[in-house]
Amino acid sequence: MADIKSSMDLKYVICSIFFMLLYQTSVGQSLNDIQNIKVDNLSDAQVEQLIKRAESAGMNEMQLEAMARERGMPASEVAKLRSRIEALRRGTSQQAGSRQAAGTQERQVEGFDIDADIFDSLRKSDPYFDLTPTQKKIFGYKLFHNRDLTFSPNLNIPTPMSYTIGAGDQLLIDIYGASQQSYDVRVSPEGRIMIPNVGPIQVGGASIAAASSRIESAMSRIYEDLKGSNPTTFLQIRLGNIRSISVSMVGELTKPGSYTLPSFASVFNALFAAGGPNENGSFRYIQVYRDNRLFAEVDIYDFLVRGNQKSNVILRDDDVVIVPPIRNRIEISGPVRRPGLFEIKPNENVRDLIQFAGGFSSQAYQERITVKRTSSSQLQVEDVDAANFSTFSPRDGDEFVVGEILNRYENRVQISGAVFRPGEFSIPEDGMGIKELITKAEGLRGDAFLNRAILYRTKEDLTLEAVSVDLQGLMEGTVPDIELRREDVLSIPSRYDLKEEFYVKISGEVNSTGAFAYGENMTVGDLVLKAGGFKEAASNSYIEIARRVRNDISGKIAEIINLEIDENLKITPEDAQLKLLPFDHVFIRRSPGFQREKIAKVEGEVFYPGEFALSNANERISDLIERSGGLNQFAYPEGATLIRRTEYYKGKTEEELKEMNLKSVRERLDREGISINEAEGILLERLIKKEEERQLQRRIENEKLKEQKLMSDFRADRLQEITLGDTSLIDIELKEQELVGINLQYILNNPGSSQDLILQEGDVISVPKELQTVRMRGQVLFPTTARYNELRGFRSYISRSGGFTENARRSKSYVVYANGDVKRTRNFLFFKFYPSIEPGAEIIVPRKPVRTPLGPQQWVAIGSGLATLGLVVVQIINLSQ
Repeated sequence: MADIKSSMDLKYVICSIFFMLLYQTSVGQSLNDIQNIKVDNLSDAQVEQLIKRAESAGMNEMQLEAMARERGMPASEVAKLRSRIEALRRGTSQQAGSRQAAGTQERQVEGFDIDADIFDSLRKSDPYFDLTPTQKKIFGYKLFHNRDLTFSPNLNIPTPMSYTIGAGDQLLIDIYGASQQSYDVRVSPEGRIMIPNVGPIQVGGASIAAASSRIESAMSRIYEDLKGSNPTTFLQIRLGNIRSISVSMVGELTKPGSYTLPSFASVFNALFAAGGPNENGSFRYIQVYRDNRLFAEVDIYDFLVRGNQKSNVILRDDDVVIVPPIRNRIEISGPVRRPGLFEIKPNENVRDLIQFAGGFSSQAYQERITVKRTSSSQLQVEDVDAANFSTFSPRDGDEFVVGEILNRYENRVQISGAVFRPGEFSIPEDGMGIKELITKAEGLRGDAFLNRAILYRTKEDLTLEAVSVDLQGLMEGTVPDIELRREDVLSIPSRYDLKEEFYVKISGEVNSTGAFAYGENMTVGDLVLKAGGFKEAASNSYIEIARRVRNDISGKIAEIINLEIDENLKITPEDAQLKLLPFDHVFIRRSPGFQREKIAKVEGEVFYPGEFALSNANERISDLIERSGGLNQFAYPEGATLIRRTEYYKGKTEEELKEMNLKSVRERLDREGISINEAEGILLERLIKKEEERQLQRRIENEKLKEQKLMSDFRADRLQEITLGDTSLIDIELKEQELVGINLQYILNNPGSSQDLILQEGDVISVPKELQTVRMRGQVLFPTTARYNELRGFRSYISRSGGFTENARRSKSYVVYANGDVKRTRNFLFFKFYPSIEPGAEIIVPRKPVRTPLGPQQWVAIGSGLATLGLVVVQIINLSQ
């Protein structure tokens, strides 16, 4: 036993080595004979295998193509191979780049691994991945290569009476009625079954019906009630486990050989087990031989086209299924439902071929088919008309090409423009004119331009012709109608398409300025009404209209029209009749006596600090201090300051202030809730509506601001590029407010003097308490705040902060006083005169500027310049002598 096992192991090792050598030989042979490969005959799986073999040999795709060209592969086949590889890559992997060649090192990313089998997704998406393009075109070929389809016989069907019993079948015999008995017997190799007390019964080769009669006749010897005119005992035979049969599959099959199948198996079951006919196998003349005679001929097309399985006979043991080579295979291409390769019998015609191809598609030209076929010496082309489809017989190798319908309309006309239903329309067989076409389009719109329409016509030489149409005369019948031709396009313009869009503008003191659509007979009052009415600031003196000047070469730019209005902002009856013209610009002036309140503020040590409305345009500091009750006993007038807005102050506009106030009103009404009356409720609705409109307008403005900011950023970038390295440009801090130094005590003692400044909106007068400290900032060793001592001077306070640092620029030190005044250090010869110190002052010591030392090149340049200057001086002296 051990010897047998060791002998089997040795055989296994020898077989393994043999197959490994065979595989390596096939790999080398495939790459060495690459010049003989026909790419169109390779399946996707074979292309994949070729890539893997190249990689195992240390080549990437580019090296594989180079080797193919070197070994003589035609350029067209190399291009096909490249496109097939690229198609596989696109369909399966999003990773870019070629594979690395052997011996090279490539950077790797930790945690990122590429699937070794990048073709898995293609296999899952295409169930016919292993088929070549030619195999996919053969009609019926996919039937036996579909993984989702199986032809396994159904073993759970009722026992067919025509089933032929053979050796190995299990028969279940049931006796019921007056007598009850069951028998489970199996057919012997001699075709007999053995029943106790009855003996052997010959059933082999008989059908279920014939075997039932024999068994019933034999069983009647022990069950007398089985026979007679009125039996009381009955017999039933069922087929239990069925036997297996051996069938030989030969001929043009994918996997020919002998197959063991269930006895219920049909021809289709056997073909599916053998992989179906190969590329050269016939699908229409499959032969079944039984007992050395032709028993049946199977046509798979009957099943594929008509669903007929009449020829799909049940096989028996030792049957032989032969798939002969194809006899007549033709190809049909073009707009048919199922283009491909088809097998045609001699008695079939073109109409049968079209039926096999699923019929014409909607884009097919069905009146004629072109046939490319071979004669005895060369190629030829024939045309098959639709009338001859039933009589024309295809031949082996024919290629039927179905043409497409022309991309043109044979009876289409179009109408566009000022009609109610523009679009495409058909020309009846008896013809149609322009007037009927307009009727089909449901007539002309009111804005149609009747003087002229244009009919665009395609001439016979495919050039464009424009035909002018007197539309008004045609519709009134005074000019003859024009007969339309195919592809005519009638364009009826609108009167508004032939002129500018009219508008009028209004500016000034109205609630909604801007441009509005112009309407005939529009007056200034109508326009003011559309603009939301006058503002409170509107002038009651006059309204100005600027009107465009036409046909005037004197240099006049606009015609100015003035309209008078009364104190109630009503236009006089005479001027109210003035009609506006397109593009008029109406100006509503601001009343010169209208002034919005201006607010100034007093804070600090006064009796009534807070905000105050300026009473007149020349109100001064002393006036506002007086209105605030004057200074209290804690005030320090020497430290008082005036805070004033600069030109960079971004305050709220009048519209924003108005919006803020209305929002406050709306919020208050919302808080009061149900306690508001009807008038307040209506006001609340108006405010909500206006706020929604303002929000929409704000969104639009924000979008414009974003665009402007992008442009300004772009300009700033360009300016930075231009001024890069220009040290003369100094950053300037843009402040919205600044301190103005004032002498409040002098102002109060001398009201109306030059120091008593006129106030502006937003001014803040700050009066502090008496200050008792002095601050030191900048280039001192310990910046701090010290108590004020009238006996100490500038240098004494610097000493209190530790003294100057090494980088301190002493000559530029300065003092900022509590009221905002500034004094700097003055220099005379070698002496420095520092400013005096007062309570609340702040000492600032700036830093020395950073100086870059001169390098060797600069010193050489200076020396060269001095030497040159010396030579020039010497030369001048010599010339003067």
